[in-house]
Amino acid sequence: MRYPMSSSDRFFRLIPLLAASFLTACSLNPFAKDEQPSSSGMASSGEQAMTQPVQVARPAAPYVASPAAQPAYQSAPAPSASPVRLRADHPDRYTVVRGDTLWDISARFLEDPWLWPEIWQVNPQIDNPHLIYPGDVISLVYVDGRPQLRVDRGGAAPTGLRTERLSPQIRSAPLDQAIETIPYDLIKPFISRPAVIEKGEAKRLPYVLSTKGHLIAGADHEVYVRGSDFNEGTRYSIVHVGEKLRDPDDGDVLGYEGIYAGEGRIIRVGDPATLYLKETEREVLEGDRLVPSDARPRLDFIPRAPEQAVSGSIISVFDGVALIGQYQIVAINRGQRHGVEPGHVLAIYQAGDKVRDPYKAGMLGSLLGGRVRLPEERAGEMMVFRSYDRMSYALVMEATSEIRVGDKIQNPD
Repeated sequence: MRYPMSSSDRFFRLIPLLAASFLTACSLNPFAKDEQPSSSGMASSGEQAMTQPVQVARPAAPYVASPAAQPAYQSAPAPSASPVRLRADHPDRYTVVRGDTLWDISARFLEDPWLWPEIWQVNPQIDNPHLIYPGDVISLVYVDGRPQLRVDRGGAAPTGLRTERLSPQIRSAPLDQAIETIPYDLIKPFISRPAVIEKGEAKRLPYVLSTKGHLIAGADHEVYVRGSDFNEGTRYSIVHVGEKLRDPDDGDVLGYEGIYAGEGRIIRVGDPATLYLKETEREVLEGDRLVPSDARPRLDFIPRAPEQAVSGSIISVFDGVALIGQYQIVAINRGQRHGVEPGHVLAIYQAGDKVRDPYKAGMLGSLLGGRVRLPEERAGEMMVFRSYDRMSYALVMEATSEIRVGDKIQNPD
């Protein structure tokens, strides 16, 4: 005959079950053995090397040691805890020559050129240490086991730019004598001219009212314009409103292509005012819009990864080609409101194709999932050189495989 089990009996019977469950749970950790210390209480040097992380988390700001902590140049590097990866064939010193770009120089030292600012040693004796001139010498040194790049002003730099001869006049050297971040000729039309007319802006911009009885107007012609309180001498770019640029995420219109037609200046104010066309690259038509010309485009941006997470798509390519390669200009659906700024580097990922699964063939197989989407593959890197509210223009710096409109962009690893 069975008697009902008391509460105390049930408790003591549960003890071995709880102990077994605890031991089983501990054994489920696949890294439990790796976390145990060695019998001597200290891992060997070989074991330490095997467990060293390949890359540590990126710091919020570049590491800069105090002057007192900076040792003399070392011929052999100490172990580095830097988040950047040096090229195996990197030089110890490099003399800048005319025609170099900051990206090119970075790529000589680093596997990831956009991480340049993270190991760049800011020299307080130089007004803007990111401005580099032909003749400067870039040196790789190690401070507390971490690599740093330094600049020494060379003899081929603009007159008076040697560190020991700085003065207020010399520190304001012309920017156009410094090397470019990326090939400027490739992006010049997009830097100095309006390439995008943002949504809502198209209807607010002043416009060409009349070409004075002509169907079209060209250089050295005068046209009537209105839509603004014009000031005599003000310069404008004349643009034709082109195709809509849509965000593939929601179909919203981000803006319009701004097709550059020419440049002119106001020679007579009033309503309408008179604009003299100084130069043109295509015919100027009635209805074309006027955009104030930038006095000086920004050229001193530094390649770097975005400070916050960015994820978007390529929405168009300049010249309308099907396949995108190195040094081609693309538009992306991320801009200033997403934290995207000139100089930001983004990785490009090729969208995975759908392929047929050979073991799920036929009509029935297709209906049941016979086609499989391949993973996205990294296809290159781009650098943003002009940003708007919800979109930006970028130059493809590296292309390791075919890139197309619709491919994804995100922070580089």
